[in-house]
Amino acid sequence: MNDSDVPARRPVIGLTTYLEQSQTGVWDVPAAFLPQVYFDSVIRAGGIVVLLPPQPVSPAIAGRVLDTLDGLIITGGKDVDPARYGQASHAATDEPRPDRDDWEHELLLGAIDRELPFLGICRGAQMLNVALGGTLHQHLPDVVGHGDYQAGGGVFNAVDVVVEPLSRLHGLLDARTEPLAVPVYHHQSIDRVGEGLVVTARTLEGVVQAVELAGVPFGVAVQWHPEQDADIRLFAGLVDAAARYRSGQEREERP
Repeated sequence: MNDSDVPARRPVIGLTTYLEQSQTGVWDVPAAFLPQVYFDSVIRAGGIVVLLPPQPVSPAIAGRVLDTLDGLIITGGKDVDPARYGQASHAATDEPRPDRDDWEHELLLGAIDRELPFLGICRGAQMLNVALGGTLHQHLPDVVGHGDYQAGGGVFNAVDVVVEPLSRLHGLLDARTEPLAVPVYHHQSIDRVGEGLVVTARTLEGVVQAVELAGVPFGVAVQWHPEQDADIRLFAGLVDAAARYRSGQEREERP
């Protein structure tokens, strides 16, 4: 972005957070948190970070939050509640986090409505798909016959993906050399694609790894974890789009 060296002009990026039982010192309490690699990536890309913990939400509350942002990231975390896409829970599916699901659902719909640039990461891609009427494979090993997409123990495996050549994602990643190796940690994946979404990357065996929303300036979601490999290209793309969004909003507010 052209003005990233001027702190007051840097775009503000909101990142959703976990809400889990957490320990620090003598405390063992429910707490909102987010791994540092997420916001480090945004800062390196030239953005200012604001964390958005799950909380009671309505369209009006989500809108008030989005009014303060120039861009949004829906981050990784626990599985989306399968009841949101009309399925019973698989034995391997996480206990539902309805507070986080509700929060991110409203933030996504509000961002889409106002064309606020957004990026989904892992759960964020799944949440976007479900919010737009899509479904998920609840346990990918049942579909592909192996567990390579989630090694377990906090270890990120690398898988090869093929990026659609005319997609925004292809331009952001300059993906001329394919396949592209990306870090993954997921046991679920997109099944039926949500309304308006276009698949822009798959693994060699066909597992969806990225989608984009047509008709908005920047609506990209990836199933992998770009924050894990020090690759800030997707974050830089979001920050650049957020800067343009901010400039457009400022022009509209001028008398």
